[in-house]
Amino acid sequence: MKYFYNFLIGILMGFGAILPGVSSGVFCVIFGIYEKLVNSIINFFKDFKTNFLFLFPIGLGGIVGVVLFGNVIKYFFSLYKFQSCYAFIGLILGTIPSLFKQASTNKYVEIKLLSEKLSLLITPTKTIEIKNIIPMIISFLFGIALIFIEKSLSLGTTSSASSSYLYLILSGFLMSVGIVVPGISNTVILMCLGVYTTYIDAVATINFHILVPMGIGLFFGCLLWIRIIKYLFDKHHQTTSLCIIGFTIGSVFVLFPGFAHGILGLICYPIFFVSLILSYKLANLENTVST
Repeated sequence: MKYFYNFLIGILMGFGAILPGVSSGVFCVIFGIYEKLVNSIINFFKDFKTNFLFLFPIGLGGIVGVVLFGNVIKYFFSLYKFQSCYAFIGLILGTIPSLFKQASTNKYVEIKLLSEKLSLLITPTKTIEIKNIIPMIISFLFGIALIFIEKSLSLGTTSSASSSYLYLILSGFLMSVGIVVPGISNTVILMCLGVYTTYIDAVATINFHILVPMGIGLFFGCLLWIRIIKYLFDKHHQTTSLCIIGFTIGSVFVLFPGFAHGILGLICYPIFFVSLILSYKLANLENTVST
């Protein structure tokens, strides 16, 4: 069951790799596997069997997701843009309570009602340190800034250098930031480099002359950035976790298409609330599945 679950997450990650405004890493955060994914890649050969069985269905799902959605992504989001965006926003926001719980480090105060009296029970579990809120706010604001970057760039602009294999490798390398760091959209990076159209067309037509060099850069880029993230988790776990939460919340604003009105609103808002509840339940369920 858990292998199929990881396969579905991989499909969503592949979906995020080609979806404008969405980071693949966000889906890892949403389903609570981000830190485990980082550790599995870093320590791949230390426990080869366990890590392979965890990573293989995710990787396979990622390939399937890219291939399946490559041809339909533009059509689907152009036809049902509001509905799709509201669904993803609900999916992201529903996991925020779980993310804060995972990021906490010390202890919390639980209020219980006992014999018609409120008593404070101090439990040696976890809480959020106030000083670590500031990095989260900074990362959130950075995520918001990406909105203006993305809107100022043209989806159709393709650099004349984009046909160079070396440039494609570099593009894949920089694109890996959007895979590893949740909330940073791959499309923003590719737009900045002027290769988004080249990339999405290559995915749709399965053009290996484009995909292979980008894949090489993506592979080595992920290895580098994952090691950096691993170091930050080991040395500054809560600060790093809260920064990722900030990026993740910021991605909501990248996705937000505007307020839906009339009949469209009657469709979008129920989709949002269903997605919100579903993601909240899945975030709690995943803690059981992953163990």
